[in-house]
Amino acid sequence: MSEAKPSLDVVTGPEASAPVAWWQHAVVYQIYPRSFQDSNGDGVGDLPGITQRLDYLRWLGVDAIWISPIYPSPMADFGYDVTDYTGIEPMFGTLHDFDHLVEEAHRRHLKVILDYVPNHTSIEHPWFQESRSSRDHPKRDWYLWKDPGVETSNVETSDVETSRPDGGPPTNWVSNFGGHAWSLDPQTGQYYYHAYLPEQPDLNWRNPAVQEAMFDALRFWLDRGVDGFRVDALRQMIKDDQWRDNPPSDEGPTSQNPYDALKPLYTTDRPEVMDLVRKMRRILDEYGARTGMPRVLIGELYLRIERLVAYYGEDGEGCQLPFNFHLISTPWKAPVIADLIQRYEAALPPHGWPNWVLGNHDQHRLATRLGAAQTRIAAMLLLTLRGTPTLYYGDEIGMPDVPIPEGRVQDPWEKRVPGRGLGRDPERTPMQWDNTKGAGFTTEVPWLPLADDFEQRNVAVQRKDHDSILSLYHRLIQLRRRTSALHRGAYDWVKSQGHVLAYQRSAEDQAYLIVLNLGDQPAAWNVEGTGKVAVGTHRQREGEGFSGTVTLAPNEGVVVRMG
Repeated sequence: MSEAKPSLDVVTGPEASAPVAWWQHAVVYQIYPRSFQDSNGDGVGDLPGITQRLDYLRWLGVDAIWISPIYPSPMADFGYDVTDYTGIEPMFGTLHDFDHLVEEAHRRHLKVILDYVPNHTSIEHPWFQESRSSRDHPKRDWYLWKDPGVETSNVETSDVETSRPDGGPPTNWVSNFGGHAWSLDPQTGQYYYHAYLPEQPDLNWRNPAVQEAMFDALRFWLDRGVDGFRVDALRQMIKDDQWRDNPPSDEGPTSQNPYDALKPLYTTDRPEVMDLVRKMRRILDEYGARTGMPRVLIGELYLRIERLVAYYGEDGEGCQLPFNFHLISTPWKAPVIADLIQRYEAALPPHGWPNWVLGNHDQHRLATRLGAAQTRIAAMLLLTLRGTPTLYYGDEIGMPDVPIPEGRVQDPWEKRVPGRGLGRDPERTPMQWDNTKGAGFTTEVPWLPLADDFEQRNVAVQRKDHDSILSLYHRLIQLRRRTSALHRGAYDWVKSQGHVLAYQRSAEDQAYLIVLNLGDQPAAWNVEGTGKVAVGTHRQREGEGFSGTVTLAPNEGVVVRMG
């Protein structure tokens, strides 16, 4: 097979001798706390459970854990509806348990990243209770309140006001979880805005008092040793101050998700969001300068590449890692992925460090999206691309989505938009540790059902099997950790031909070739020079030398040390 014209010639990364912050060479591991480890037999994971499993994470080789929300919450959206930004939900433990977790993680050289949920609170938060108590309360302006009936037109370019004689919602804005994004408060006769559930009213981030209160919450956790934050719903923190209707989207009503019927022009990605990002980043940088250990700011941003990279900031004072979710939604085809790498790298600002994500608590599992055979290819891709990778718990053992019986559905999204397949429970099921009752996750009934195959697909079984996907993750992470070409080097080139994606990474005197067969037929790749397989999706290939041609079985990938 002759080589195709490179879709990407040379992408320069930082010089291998340049200093690199910990988050640039780290592998981040996301923990959904309800489902990681139950320590007290109530069927729900908790902080002491995470502490119990830190040695496993250290063995796996990850460098940082990102923990989804653990704040006090009525759990209307499983922790993303917060009643206290400086406390711990009793279901998960206590502040003492959290401090112990941070101490034990740091003792094992693991960083701790918290989820920060600034866009909205719980409807039960004391701030909202005060805000809704009267139109004259000092905290009324801490949330978004509007009169019904007269607002701006739904014509994007028009300044004409349109009467809503029925006294309905102030704008046509819709909730991410279906239905109107405005709920009427009968006591005061005004609507409040909620980008998600009615139980999750949005804060008014244009109010300086809101900013200061929320920034104090950041400082509270930084004082307790937190190493960074993943900022939830970052693009939604500021809304249009003219309250204009969103225009129809190109997808319209054909999408499975009703939210897609409108283009969220006036409710997301507003220019003022970057002002807030800079303020958050300055707080983290102050702590980093004081302690000598940089803190990391990660933004949840489902945006086109050209908008995503804007959140690095023109001055380098934005998010260090605006989460890049594009591998999740990109078709699993070699030329498409090669093009994605090219466009993403070309769009990065000079100070922008890349990052890649293949799974999280809001997306179907890798094994379900790609099929079991390609999960190994996905692991090799994620851990050899330039930039910081984020793993989702359970993907390292190939956990698929778990079907949820109707009577056990928990996700409010599925309950509000039934039958659309939008529920996220299937990718949030308990971690499968061993083949005992409860899969080693719990001694009682777990909050979501276990997979039928947990007795065969679990950590204990796979750690003993050198051919398992868990062993592959372990070998890839160890190779990445000790190889500057993989954790900080540049691309020499990225190419694709047929179902094969290939790229070469180098730093100093190292060069590594990665060749991935995304198809179910044998393939070959021609390349100049000789090399030896360092890690293969098929372990028996490891140590094998080659000259000129790399042959691949269906669904096979190799990482080759050149020279």
